[in-house]
Amino acid sequence: MELVKIKGGTYYIPGPTNVGVYVFKNKQCLMVDNCLDNSQARQIDDLLQQHGLRPKYIINTHSHLDHCNGNHYFQTAYPGCQVLGNADHRLFLENPDLLATILFSTNPIKGIMKKAYPFIAQYLLDWGINKINDEKFEILSLEGHAPGQIGIVTPEKICFLGDAIFSGEILDKYSLPYLFGIADAMDTLKRLREIDADQFVVGHAERVYHRDELGKLIDRNLDNLHQYLRQVMELLEHPLTREDLLENLVVLNSLELSLAEYHILFSTVSAFVKYFYDQDAIEYSIADGRLYYYQKPD
Repeated sequence: MELVKIKGGTYYIPGPTNVGVYVFKNKQCLMVDNCLDNSQARQIDDLLQQHGLRPKYIINTHSHLDHCNGNHYFQTAYPGCQVLGNADHRLFLENPDLLATILFSTNPIKGIMKKAYPFIAQYLLDWGINKINDEKFEILSLEGHAPGQIGIVTPEKICFLGDAIFSGEILDKYSLPYLFGIADAMDTLKRLREIDADQFVVGHAERVYHRDELGKLIDRNLDNLHQYLRQVMELLEHPLTREDLLENLVVLNSLELSLAEYHILFSTVSAFVKYFYDQDAIEYSIADGRLYYYQKPD
């Protein structure tokens, strides 16, 4: 684990989730996202201590545990460390265990998610420019992958994107990622081209992307999403339940499933169904206790 300088006071820590670090002149720092558990949090803390840095602020791009479950550790280790957020993702950020409830549709069974550690969040961020410790940061709305997901642009024009876009290596391994809102995800991908930044840190990627490289990654993400949209509509030429849809997508794309991955992808299938239903492209029927979706006849 290492602290990699990008430009000026903007650094990042490569890892399972890339952690942004902005270093202020007084050696306090702002973290963008963190990690899945306390073991990873201790490693990050050790690294920051080696560089004489003290976490003062945390901004999480979204509420999934691999991006925010270290908040509790850092607030415990550093009294006064503040988690800053936007009101639009307050509910989910403060209650990260809600994702498991959403995935299972009720109190979830064991194995869907790791333990979520509680933390106190302060909501001081607005859309656009925010001043934190006398430095200006831009907060962007990046909905789609998670409710209220945000992006952060540092004073050096380095943008942290969280999971608003997926790296090539992630798409190679998980071609069907978790998506909460299909239309929002597509809109966000298109708007990434308009962000006033020079370099981009993706939540799960092996390197930092320069502005002239981001366009190709956007195109790949959009192409991948459109491929799944086409598959879903082709499959819905015949009535299928959501379970049938997931089964077909798994077989067609050779997707591997665990208990957690099944529910993650089942939720993504539901997002596809909502997308087409909102477009009035599909309808449903209930027969023998099963809910079927299918294309509307021309």
